[in-house]
Amino acid sequence: MSVDGIPQPQRTWAHVAVAIGIAMAVLDGAIANVALPTMAVELQAGPSASIWIVNAYQLAVTVSLLPLSSLGDKWGYKTVFCAGLALFTVASLACSMSHSLGELTVARAAQGFGAAGIMSVNNALIRFIYPHRLLGRGVSYNALIVAVSAVMGPTVAAVILSWSSWPWLFMVNVPLGAIALFASTRLLPRTHRSDHPFDIRSAILNAVTFGLLLFGIDAVADSGSRSIGALELLGAVIVGMVFIRRQRSLAAPMLPLDLLRIPVFSLSMVTSICSFTAQSLAYVSLPFLFQTVMGHSQASTGALMTAWPLLVAVVSPIAGRLSDRHSAGLLGGIGLAILALGLSALAALPAAPALPDIVWRMAVCGLGFGLFQAPNNRAIFASAPRDRSGGANGLQATARLVGQMFGSALVAAIFNVAPVEGTTIALIVGAALALAAALASTLRTLAPEPRM
Repeated sequence: MSVDGIPQPQRTWAHVAVAIGIAMAVLDGAIANVALPTMAVELQAGPSASIWIVNAYQLAVTVSLLPLSSLGDKWGYKTVFCAGLALFTVASLACSMSHSLGELTVARAAQGFGAAGIMSVNNALIRFIYPHRLLGRGVSYNALIVAVSAVMGPTVAAVILSWSSWPWLFMVNVPLGAIALFASTRLLPRTHRSDHPFDIRSAILNAVTFGLLLFGIDAVADSGSRSIGALELLGAVIVGMVFIRRQRSLAAPMLPLDLLRIPVFSLSMVTSICSFTAQSLAYVSLPFLFQTVMGHSQASTGALMTAWPLLVAVVSPIAGRLSDRHSAGLLGGIGLAILALGLSALAALPAAPALPDIVWRMAVCGLGFGLFQAPNNRAIFASAPRDRSGGANGLQATARLVGQMFGSALVAAIFNVAPVEGTTIALIVGAALALAAALASTLRTLAPEPRM
């Protein structure tokens, strides 16, 4: 078992194996979104049915993150990561061999469970791969991989579809997954295993809560099914309350409420949810502004959106190194204030802006988000006990998904009320949330960061 990181060069190659898994999971989400129309036509599926190619993956990831992070604490993070990577690779092969919408949807759900296995423990593994003094650097590399993969997703999909058919979008994962699995089984460190039992009731309550939440948000966004969506959201609240009540009676809860009693950890969660909601408000609403109002093509819109994740990729490693020496609360507060400034500048765009006017504003948002993300993730893991790293990882990933879902729901609600000024309002709301996140981040400087 690793005590404080593993030596070089094993450390580098172990992180490469983790990075390949993360990159595949992120790329597949972006690739499927871009290639959805092509797959729908070839599988002879309508738009409303084909959206399940995306929804099945997202639903599987959302409902299984916390249970798999709990299993990571029990079985070891290496075991869960390798199992998730193996499932993701086999499911990718199944996706590439699918001949109907039903087959592809089932295979995509399996892919989602595999991706959840990867994402539920990836940062927990980093805590054991890197020594504590380099934790920020290690976490920042994960943020870099996520940002680069998000940037490359549409391009990778376009390149593959330009020379081959859509099954190759998934087939490329098979050799990469096999290489990463081979390396992971040999290089990743074995970690502490807890002796607490896995609570199946909690896993079911978690799945029902987040499943109803996801379905409810999607239904509320559809004007024809808002009443059903409202009932689903009400059901999510009721089941969620039962879920939380059960967690309070457990010594090692699947939803780690005990970790939320740590001031730095709880403030980091608030910061994460607010910031990812702000990011989602911008990511979902801006394409409507660029295409519908300003008349840019899909390709041009994609290029304009790239400036944000590109700056995140550039800044994240720098921010990670800084967080090993300076307060994560202060770095995050500065970054989120910059994000609020960038979102406000986007909201103030003139009616017919020049391309550089858009690009520099997107770059400011990316600069702020990149300065916040790695230090925030470092604070989350540094403030949690080492043997609860899986629970911390699961809650961190869940906070990100919840923030993104809330952001999408807010955009839908705003556009229903104000379809013309919807993007501007969404950006202003995003700026306000970024400022709230900056305040929560700065408050962490008043609480000492535990060293565990």
